[in-house]
Amino acid sequence: MLGNLHPLPKLALCLIWIGASVLVFDLRFQLVTLTLAFGLLWGLQRVALWKLLALMVPFALFGFGFLTTSVLFNAESGFALQMANEQALAAPDISPGLVLFTRALACGMVSALFALTTDPGGLVRALMVHLRLPAPVGFALMQAMHLVPDLAREMQVLRMARAMRLGRPMRRLPGPGEVMALTIPLLAFAIRRATRAALAMEARGLRPNAPRTQREILPFQTRDGLAFGMGVGVLAAVLWLV
Repeated sequence: MLGNLHPLPKLALCLIWIGASVLVFDLRFQLVTLTLAFGLLWGLQRVALWKLLALMVPFALFGFGFLTTSVLFNAESGFALQMANEQALAAPDISPGLVLFTRALACGMVSALFALTTDPGGLVRALMVHLRLPAPVGFALMQAMHLVPDLAREMQVLRMARAMRLGRPMRRLPGPGEVMALTIPLLAFAIRRATRAALAMEARGLRPNAPRTQREILPFQTRDGLAFGMGVGVLAAVLWLV
């Protein structure tokens, strides 16, 4: 359902929520933002629970220092106290470190909500059509998005070939020696892909200020405006409540 929405209004709405999460130094608001994003991904988008929990780990590690300082050692870092004093909507009766920890989780989950419900190619095409993103930049972004998974698959092929040559089973995680042995082949693969991409972009005539046509352009629809208005309305209601 969320994947059918236009990427640009969805991007604007997620940025508005992230901006509000940064400006509002209130634990209740951070928890509501985290719960809403988590609930949309789990209940509406049907993302696996283990995947959502795994996505929260990097953001939890980012704010884990504030949490341990506040909860375990019953003290506050200077940065947390400064942030609490500088925010317009601060709650002095709540630990600033705990607020910063939940803020990291809330912003990360809103970012995951956009990333998991948006087609990268559709986003780049929308930026090129509606926001006049230069065609060379757009196609370079598309090539980079395709290169990362292809590079991972090429690494798996190289690891299997190396294990067959050595006559031993492939390890779950590559060791330091295997990583060093795979560096040069992967670098050569990336250089070949980059050369082919450059030739393809040149053959397509990706020159600045040249007229171009686009295919599969996702138009703005009524549901996009309704979803954007609903998201802003929910944000206003949450701000009023907290």
